[in-house]
Parts: sequence; C-alpha cells; structure tokens
Amino acid sequence: MCSAPGSASSKRLESSIIPDTVSAMAREISAGGVVLREVSGVWQVALIELQKSEAQSHTPARGKASRKRSRAVFGLPKGLVDPGEKAEGAAVREVFEETGVVAKPITKLSDNKYVYVRTWGDGERVFKVVSFYLMSYVSGEIDDLKDEMRVEVKKALWVPLIEASRNLAHSNERKVLRQAQEYVAARGMPF
Repeated sequence: MCSAPGSASSKRLESSIIPDTVSAMAREISAGGVVLREVSGVWQVALIELQKSEAQSHTPARGKASRKRSRAVFGLPKGLVDPGEKAEGAAVREVFEETGVVAKPITKLSDNKYVYVRTWGDGERVFKVVSFYLMSYVSGEIDDLKDEMRVEVKKALWVPLIEASRNLAHSNERKVLRQAQEYVAARGMPF
C-alpha cells in the first residue's frame, strides 16, 4: 500500500527515514563564544571576519542557489572540538585562537544544529552541532593572532553589541547573539 504525499502515514514514513539519513552523514562537533566587554557604558562583542574561502566552505544544504557576497562575512569565533576536549574548553581555546583574547565562560547559550555541504574535498553533507557560550573578556589584544590563523580569519574586531547582529552572516549566529543580549539585559554580566 502506497501513501499519498502529505498524508499522515506518508509523514510517519518520512520521519522514520530522515533520522537514518542524518545518522549516515558525517558529523562535526564545534564550540564557540559570544565574548562581551563593556567600554564606557557600551557593550561590545568580539567578531571575526572570515577569509573569503573559509566563508564559502560551509554552503547551506537547502538546495538554494548560492549568491555571491560582496560585503565582508562576519561570524562568531568557533571551531572543532578536539578529541578528549570538552565543548566549553574548546570554546575558550577557539576564542583565543581566532580573536587573540582570553575569555571566561559564563553560561551555555545554545546548541546550533544544521547540515552543510563541504565545498572542499569530497563535497560531503555534514551534520554539525555548534555549542555557543556567553563569555566575558579577561585579557588580550583583539586581532593579535598567530600567522597560521590568518588562513581562516582575516581580522578580529570589537563591535558594539547593538550593531553586531546586522554584521553576522548566518541567522543561527544572530539568534545566539540575541540570546546573549537577553541574558545581559535580564541578569547583567558577572565579572
């Protein structure tokens, strides 16, 4: 018996197939941070401008035609969790490597889950989970990066928190930034 598309039995069939598809995909676990500091009463967040090749390596797997970006592509600092490493520790490490600043984790904000298509090598679809943490600035100079990081990061900079959302390339990172803003508005920042 064949179910009509959109019918209740068809939807049950689709939901049983989709998890198998995701489980067969390559997986990546990453972590990153929303690093905040206050300067003269203005909250600032550390953002990174990705190198063009790095920005294009995470093409969304939505079947949309890709469009060329002429503007700079900004993101939150993040990267892969190393074997044996905890997500929170990876977030602190990645923030330092990609921005040059040392930051202290305050709280976990969210886990972003998505599928992307690798634009290098095998072109494989990848299921990715990125754990983001709210962090407070401790020390260091923004954009003081090792030369090998310049392959990924064009520059790191402080941006006023109220302006940062419109500078981020990805909607899931804009959502994380809103969560950080809501946390600060409700609780302030423990230093």
